[in-house]
Amino acid sequence: MLKNKIYKYLSTEILKNFITILFTFTAIAWTVRSVHFLDLMIEDGYSAKIYFKYSLLNISTIITRFVPLSFLLSLVISIVKFERQQELLILWTAGSSKIKVTNIFILVAFLITFLQIILALFINPFVLNKSRSLLREGGITQINSMLKVNDFSDSFKGITFYIEKKGSNGELLNIFIKDISGNLNTFINEVGISQGSTIIAKKGFIVDGKLVLFDGIMQTLNNKNEIKNIDFEKTELSISNFSTRTITQPKIQETSSYTLFQCLMKKNYNESLNNCSSENYKRDVIETLSRRAVMPLYTPLIAIIASFLLIYKKEQKYNYLKKYIVFIFAFMILLSAEILLKFTGFSLINFTLYFFSPVILFIVLYFLLIKNMITERTI
Repeated sequence: MLKNKIYKYLSTEILKNFITILFTFTAIAWTVRSVHFLDLMIEDGYSAKIYFKYSLLNISTIITRFVPLSFLLSLVISIVKFERQQELLILWTAGSSKIKVTNIFILVAFLITFLQIILALFINPFVLNKSRSLLREGGITQINSMLKVNDFSDSFKGITFYIEKKGSNGELLNIFIKDISGNLNTFINEVGISQGSTIIAKKGFIVDGKLVLFDGIMQTLNNKNEIKNIDFEKTELSISNFSTRTITQPKIQETSSYTLFQCLMKKNYNESLNNCSSENYKRDVIETLSRRAVMPLYTPLIAIIASFLLIYKKEQKYNYLKKYIVFIFAFMILLSAEILLKFTGFSLINFTLYFFSPVILFIVLYFLLIKNMITERTI
């Protein structure tokens, strides 16, 4: 009963450290990424509400990325702490087995691996796709802030703006607009059939989804290469057709694992995967699925490597340096896994090696660890 309480205490301490480190890394990375996402408001004109929702929906992917490193740090810190507080010595004196403690570390690692796979395979693609749908459905609400004074703005697809001045009440002065998309030709009933339009106006403003212009001229070139000039005192142009350069179609990271698996097995029933037949796209699919399903398998391997800290050597110098040696070795394993992930899609051999590498290393290091623990006990 006492040993079970001790084992429960060890597991709880490791999980506490893991959660603390994970959320610290996540908070820092999310803050940096949220600053990067400010372009959604500044450059693309999305509302603050969409910005915050989009930022929040990206938290789960950040959490998943930091799981292996956070678990490594939590294990190393916890074991060093247990040693300094003589808790491990008490445990060994009470007759507890180091192999049993190692198995507890592995059990915690498999629990974290399971949660990591659930996040990577199912939750992350869903929330990322949800965040992308916010950009598709949200619409542009802050067009006025996107237009810079004395600068050619091409934030909108097919449309270039130049504004000489802005009044204190949001009025735009000396406006030049070059439209090659046909989105501004609604008032002459030639939407989408002109080759381009140029609009010059003395002033204007944006209100209720419309661009209101005063005292200007519009020059349009139609498909017959005929130029039409229209002078106007006042006109209203719909801006509902405006679209920014922000990508609104789901990326491969935002596609469900089931759909990617269908693509890989040449059973593409999803119309959103137009590039499924492309070899380059399939490479990306294999890499993405490897990140979601195989990368978490390196977490139990980290538990085995960290468990080497439980082995005591007579050389005091080794005992002092072992925490650094173990951490660097485990970190290099994670770094190599991240680098080699890029090559999994190039061939079946690459994927097979990447898949079985953590499994083989786990088995080899586990038996090596047990051998060292048994040898240490018999000395």
